[in-house]
Amino acid sequence: MQWDTVSLMSLLGIYVIITYYKSAEKSIRYENKITNQKFDFKHIKKELNLLLTYQSDALHWNLSQIEKINNIANKAINSYIKISKITGVEMHSNELAKKRVLEITKSKDSFMNFSRELAQKAQKRESITKQPKEKLFGLKTTITIKNYLGGFYFFTCDEVKIIDKCLYLVEGKHSKYKIIPSEEDIKDGLIKMILFTNLKEIYLDGKKYCYKPVLKLTSDIDYKKSQITERDINILKTLNNEAIFNGFKVILNNKELSEIIKDL
Repeated sequence: MQWDTVSLMSLLGIYVIITYYKSAEKSIRYENKITNQKFDFKHIKKELNLLLTYQSDALHWNLSQIEKINNIANKAINSYIKISKITGVEMHSNELAKKRVLEITKSKDSFMNFSRELAQKAQKRESITKQPKEKLFGLKTTITIKNYLGGFYFFTCDEVKIIDKCLYLVEGKHSKYKIIPSEEDIKDGLIKMILFTNLKEIYLDGKKYCYKPVLKLTSDIDYKKSQITERDINILKTLNNEAIFNGFKVILNNKELSEIIKDL
């Protein structure tokens, strides 16, 4: 649980309910693992009923959830102790969990700083990790977005290129066995497009650039019209409409999707 995750959800207009697992079973496939986790549905139902009559926006709702985090976190720790006893599976250290709870409940600023430190470390790890399966050729770099609420989002950009003094911000999604990546991967890429298309201004090494967000879809399988399914066609047409409406570009195996659509 990180401050900037909640801040990002607020930015996207998503109402967050912070909850925890109340029950689980011991996994028969993996040693010292649990499975079939179930949330505290009584708690979720209570929050949903409150949300049904809530009059303000996602930001204010999500901030109210943060204010409840101490109580929820302590319930989570107690619940995981019970799960551990019932299943015989050793959970994460309770002392570390309590320390984390203490950090995030000191104050909003403490929670923000603690979360950002973790996010920056994750960003650094991701920036030096190259996925050999992805057909990307530009430089992988970090991108830090700041919103007017003071929220910082620490991301990496899969590929950055400068073409005609314009910065291209590329998010890559790859498929090994299908002509196009999965719908889930494409939706994940669209989250980045939401962020990138709404940037007010962008700087690289202190210099301001115009920019163009790009969703790059690649596959180990060569694109052939005869092999694409009706479902894939619908996904691509919907994606193309999204790109046109929201001002980003989609590339499918090094060819612009808008050109491919004309031939479908």
